[in-house]
Amino acid sequence: MRFGFVTCVQLGLSCIEEIYRVGGRLDLVVTLKDDLARKKSGRVYVDDVCRTHRIDLVKIRHINDPDSLAALREAALDWLVIIGWSQIAGPEVLQLLRQGAFGMHPTLLPQGRGRAAIPWAILKALPETGVTLFQLDEGVDTGPIIAQKVLPIAPDETATTLYRRVADAHRFLIGRVWPDLLSGNVQRSIQDESLATIWPGRTPADGEITPEMTVAGVERLVRATTHPYPGAFWKSESEVIRIWAGRPGSGPTPAAGAYRLRLVDGVYDAVTYEAEQVAAGTTGIG
Repeated sequence: MRFGFVTCVQLGLSCIEEIYRVGGRLDLVVTLKDDLARKKSGRVYVDDVCRTHRIDLVKIRHINDPDSLAALREAALDWLVIIGWSQIAGPEVLQLLRQGAFGMHPTLLPQGRGRAAIPWAILKALPETGVTLFQLDEGVDTGPIIAQKVLPIAPDETATTLYRRVADAHRFLIGRVWPDLLSGNVQRSIQDESLATIWPGRTPADGEITPEMTVAGVERLVRATTHPYPGAFWKSESEVIRIWAGRPGSGPTPAAGAYRLRLVDGVYDAVTYEAEQVAAGTTGIG
């Protein structure tokens, strides 16, 4: 079996390292060209790991460009792993692979197709989420499921803690299925379309807190948008308070150092936050 890997983020690099930890190997790694790297948030370089393991490395602008297709054709791959890559692999890519391509999505598909999976899982107060390893088809998050790992969501779960556990689940799944990929004994199950849901993308402006919100809603929003996401924020006439952690308020005054928000049904105290001055004549964020 011949394997390729497409990534440009730390999560993908960690999965490459896991493949070698379990005794696997790659024949090709595809990543972004260096001049695009500086423009992509969270970009990592894979040059060192490719050099260490003597993996052929190809740098591209888009997965469906002619130079990318030529590299994949020459590599004659059975499987292509695509993780942490925002470009959708088109049918020309998929047709070049003897077995197919697979990726991972941080929900229990078919639930939660789409974007912002970690924030939405917290905002929706779900009891659990997970990571799905699935074969790519021409849809978005619609291909056959190969494996899943369920992740319970704690009542005080934050984006930070859930992101870390999602990353661990990626490594766990790729290590678990690698022997099956090598043996050609991959089991697949078709997604049940009657259970499918689609979660929309989110922007930094969606983190705004307003006085009409409830304390419980703000508490969830802060937990869902903290690091590594842009954070929830409260705007006044003179400043923007970007909140990374807090708690429902108690007592007539906030604790020392806390910033109190007055909401429709009570108060919320920002404990870890940054105050940003708003320039005269502007409206701040969003």
